[in-house]
Amino acid sequence: FLKNRNIISLNKDEISKKIFSNKVIEDVLIFKKYPSDLKIFIKKTDFLAITKKNNQDYYIGSNGNLILSKNILKKLPFIFGDVEAEDFLKLKSQIDESKFEFDQIKNLFFFKSKRWNIETKNGLIIKLPLNQIDSSLNILSRIMNEEQFKDKKLIDLRNNGKVIIND
Repeated sequence: FLKNRNIISLNKDEISKKIFSNKVIEDVLIFKKYPSDLKIFIKKTDFLAITKKNNQDYYIGSNGNLILSKNILKKLPFIFGDVEAEDFLKLKSQIDESKFEFDQIKNLFFFKSKRWNIETKNGLIIKLPLNQIDSSLNILSRIMNEEQFKDKKLIDLRNNGKVIIND
């Protein structure tokens, strides 16, 4: 759509809109270099997790888009439940701000109440509360670093001020 067009008359917003129609794109920088060059720098979104909608697999990108995948190429956490990308990105942000490492996660479970459970790669199930996830994740990271809790299978943080740990 840019061929044989005058660089002066090109609209950066029009170009950006066309490029952003591809859901894999996270950011675009466009520079006009007169008299005849147009430089476009494109940043691809990071794939953060996989979910299923209408029996099809989708990557959730860091740009908040669901990106249809014909075949899953990356080993990413799988999200069970009818989740919106914004809900996942909010949880991801809270995890990133905590001492709990996102790369420990095997599966995420999203409930209609907007509450999350996490399954780690070593089989630990973590039940997060609906609110105060930040403080719960920090408590979780302290618990997981304690030797006496290494072989536990369930940590329930749903009750405010209480931690329930089961084998």
